[in-house]
Amino acid sequence: MSIFVELFQFMRARKKLWMAPLLIVMLLLGGLIVLTKGSAIAPFIYTIF
Repeated sequence: MSIFVELFQFMRARKKLWMAPLLIVMLLLGGLIVLTKGSAIAPFIYTIF
């Protein structure tokens, strides 16, 4: 959990808070890929894209 705190502190100190939404979207998409791999809802997720 400390890595997220350090990342947020880095972005705040360097005025790079615009990167936060990008990181959140990347984490959500990565989680979606991990959850749909071999799951029963995978065909429904693939129809979205």
